[in-house]
Amino acid sequence: MRIFLLLLLTATQFSFAQARKTIAPPALKKGDTIAIIATARKVEAASLQPAVELFKSWGLNVIMGKSIGKSDNQLAGPDWQRATDLQEMLDNPSVKAIVGAKGGYGTVRIIDRVTFEKFKIKPKWIVGFSDMTVLHSHMNTLGYQTIHGLVGVSAKNATQDAKESLKKALFGQKPQYDLPAHAFNRKGKAKAELVGGNLSVLYSVLGSKSEADVKGKILFIEDLDEYLYHIDRMLFNLKRNNYFDHVKGVIIGGMTEMNDNDIPWGKNAQEIVRELFKEYDFPVIYNFPAGHIRDNRALILGASITMEVNDSGSTVRFE
Repeated sequence: MRIFLLLLLTATQFSFAQARKTIAPPALKKGDTIAIIATARKVEAASLQPAVELFKSWGLNVIMGKSIGKSDNQLAGPDWQRATDLQEMLDNPSVKAIVGAKGGYGTVRIIDRVTFEKFKIKPKWIVGFSDMTVLHSHMNTLGYQTIHGLVGVSAKNATQDAKESLKKALFGQKPQYDLPAHAFNRKGKAKAELVGGNLSVLYSVLGSKSEADVKGKILFIEDLDEYLYHIDRMLFNLKRNNYFDHVKGVIIGGMTEMNDNDIPWGKNAQEIVRELFKEYDFPVIYNFPAGHIRDNRALILGASITMEVNDSGSTVRFE
């Protein structure tokens, strides 16, 4: 009887995860205000000017957080200061979106210092990638959609497609992507909620209260500047934690500027991923234009998508 009840509870939880409806913050409109803040690595205001000009060209007002220009070794000020900056922007009813200024490392140091009571009353978009994955994952556990897209410093070199995709996502249009075929793609079709972000950050929050549940969902991962053996190690740790057992599909973004040892690992990042996923039967898209690349297209995490992979290419459609 105990085994039966345990199986029933597991099935119920799995069904609940599949049925859950996340909350999309209100779409932006001209005249709205967005805030650029640094939750991780330090950044000077001058390097954010292209992002300010971009957002203003969309008819938005832009304010800078108090963390911009601050320095505490690598970080944009001490933890309390970055957390206070984030809290103020979360609580400010006039701010309709929060955009990360830069990635790096440091968001995980402040996530437990902030609360989301006022955010829940008036949700707003949280935008960024790389280390901002901590916030993406944490917000998913709370049931809110976020946007994996440009950070402030990446606006200068971003492609027009990347910038336009972020504008569409912020202003309420659903992104739709048609992609060329890739030799490693695995054919199939899946419809589910999209979760994920930077692989290293997802790995770092595993087992914490910021870990998003991937059961019954489509997983997106990307990474930059890691040793190839460490990509293998992270994926195997996730596998041993049954991370991929109930995933409905996987989208692989940029796996760029990887490092190797004097004795080569023998496989590139995509080959490492393909080898690990051999035993699973979900569809997989490789080389999706998102991550630490100029063409970093916006993805609405927490939203339902349909992914379809065939011989001619692949499609990703947001519901």
